[in-house]
Amino acid sequence: MLVQTVASNFRARFGDQVKENVVLAPYTSARIGGPADFLITVRSSDELIDAVQLCQGTNLPMRLIGGGSNILVSDKGVRGVVILNKAKASEFHKSNAPTAWAESGVVLSNFAHRTAAEGLSGLEWAATIPGTVGGAVYGNAGAYGSDIAQNLVRAEILTETGREWWPVNNMNYGYRRSIFKDNGINCVILSAEFRLNNGDPETMKTAIEQYSIRRKATQPPGASMGSMFKNPPGDYAGRLIEAAGLKGMRIGNAEISNVHGNFFINHGATRAEDIKSLIFQAKEKVKKLFNIELELEVELIGEWE
Repeated sequence: MLVQTVASNFRARFGDQVKENVVLAPYTSARIGGPADFLITVRSSDELIDAVQLCQGTNLPMRLIGGGSNILVSDKGVRGVVILNKAKASEFHKSNAPTAWAESGVVLSNFAHRTAAEGLSGLEWAATIPGTVGGAVYGNAGAYGSDIAQNLVRAEILTETGREWWPVNNMNYGYRRSIFKDNGINCVILSAEFRLNNGDPETMKTAIEQYSIRRKATQPPGASMGSMFKNPPGDYAGRLIEAAGLKGMRIGNAEISNVHGNFFINHGATRAEDIKSLIFQAKEKVKKLFNIELELEVELIGEWE
């Protein structure tokens, strides 16, 4: 009865944007994962707020996903409601102190390309990064010596008391860390504003092309979650995994990439449990050989044994 009532309430607000018993693999960059009880696709911050508030009025758990990178969904799937964030509005404000604003469902790489095309510099490094603006703010995404913390001015957050603007100093940012990840606070990122600089579009286009070439040369093709582990202080997770002799190791169709040891590849119809087994073996062997505890950058979501 609860499930029928919940489904009816969701459909009254979102219509065919609500689906039941949906396999999540196609919604993740790794193409891995079982079903969600409910999947609601939202296309604006207002819809995102409505979906969150509807979920809060039920006894069902809720999970928000964007581009589906940096997550591993279990084979058993996710109980409750998964909200797929497709809120994609953005604005560009040109001045002597230019800024750009984006809703949390905007794809970060697309946003970086658009800021460059507008003659606004500062996010060129993000033009090859998967995931959404919301995910980047959540996890302090970064590459090539830069990260979100360097550009973010403030983020619009939905808390239990309503919409609030939080300045970047509130985020407790560190290497792939934030107040959201570390404290598990009950809130949702709605949008973000970034500080940029005026620049030459052609110069920025060249910089983006160079980042793209560098990424293709160092990171493997194929379906993956992105970097599996955070780099430990003074070292690199990929180097440690390679030194442990684990590059190319396979379980089923899951493989620790031969190109980069910190990428775990789905070669087709891969089970999440096989990826998890590779994670365990990499952590165990690196710990045994080098006495270093690798910390996951990827989040495991759903039902796990």
